[in-house]
Amino acid sequence: MILITEFMDGASVEKLKATYPTTYDPDLADRQSDIPTMMTGIQALIVRNRTKVTEDLLNAAPDLKVVGRLGVGLDNIDLDACRARGIEVIPATGANTLSVAEYVITNALILLRNAYQAGDRMMAGEWPRTDCSGREVFGRVIGFIGFGAIAQETARLARALGMEVIAYDPMLPADSPVWDGATSLPLENVLKTADVISLHVPLTPDTRHIINAERLAQMRSDAVVINAARGGVVNDAALATALAEGQIAGAALDVFETEPLTQEAAQIFDGLQNLILTPHIAGVTQDSNIRVSAMIADHVLDRLS
Repeated sequence: MILITEFMDGASVEKLKATYPTTYDPDLADRQSDIPTMMTGIQALIVRNRTKVTEDLLNAAPDLKVVGRLGVGLDNIDLDACRARGIEVIPATGANTLSVAEYVITNALILLRNAYQAGDRMMAGEWPRTDCSGREVFGRVIGFIGFGAIAQETARLARALGMEVIAYDPMLPADSPVWDGATSLPLENVLKTADVISLHVPLTPDTRHIINAERLAQMRSDAVVINAARGGVVNDAALATALAEGQIAGAALDVFETEPLTQEAAQIFDGLQNLILTPHIAGVTQDSNIRVSAMIADHVLDRLS
C-alpha cells in the first residue's frame, strides 16, 4: 500500500494506483496528527517538504519500506530513524534543478532592475522613472553559498547573461572540475564582493543562520540576497532589519524560519518594498512537477516490486 500526503502529478498517481492500493490525500500534510493512524500496512510513503517524517510517525509504520521525497531537501525526514529501521529515503535528485535555477535568475533580474515593484505607485498616479532605473546583470557578480548541482546550473544561466561567478563551498576540493568558470572564495570574500548572493545549502547545525546580522553587515549596500534553499539558513528577522535600514538593497525569500509563513510571523516583513516573498515554490513548476512525480513513482514501484 502507498500513501501520498502532498500534491503529485495526476499521471504518476494513476501509475501507482494501477499497481498498488494507493491513498492520495494532498492536504494530509495539514493534518499531520492523522498520518500515524493511517500507516498500518503502508509500504511506501510519498511526501514533499511539509510532511514531518518523525520517529513517532515511523513507530506507527511497521510495514514501511520506502519514503519518496517529491523534491530534494530532506530536513523534514528523520534520516537516522529511517536508517535504523532499514527504510530507504529517495529524493528526486535533479528533477527540479532547472526550476530552482530559473527562480534564482529571475529574482536576480527583478531585484537588480528595481522596476517591477512600481505598480502600486503608478496606480496612485505617480510616474517614478528615476526610482525605477535599476541595474543590468551583465558584468555583475553572483556569489553562491554552497555550490552543488542546483547552484552550478544557476551559475551556467548566470554566465550566459554575462555575470561573473564566485562561490563558497568548503565541501568541494579546490581541484574539482565544477570550478571551471567559477572562482572559489572564502565566505567573507563572497559576502563583500557579490552583487547577488544566492543560498544553496541544506539546513544543518553548521548552516543555521549562516546569514545573520554580522554577515549581512559584511555585504555591499547595493547587494541583494536570494534564499531558495531552506528556511533557517537565513535569520529572517536580521534580514528584515537590514532591508528596513537600507543595509542591503533587496531580497527574495522562498523559504522561511516559520513554514507555512503565518500572518504573525510575516509581520517582521511588513512595509518592506524591496522584498519578494514566495511560498516555497522555487522548485515547483508544472514541468518540474511532472519530472519529480514520475521519478519518485518509478523509484517507489521499483523498490516495492
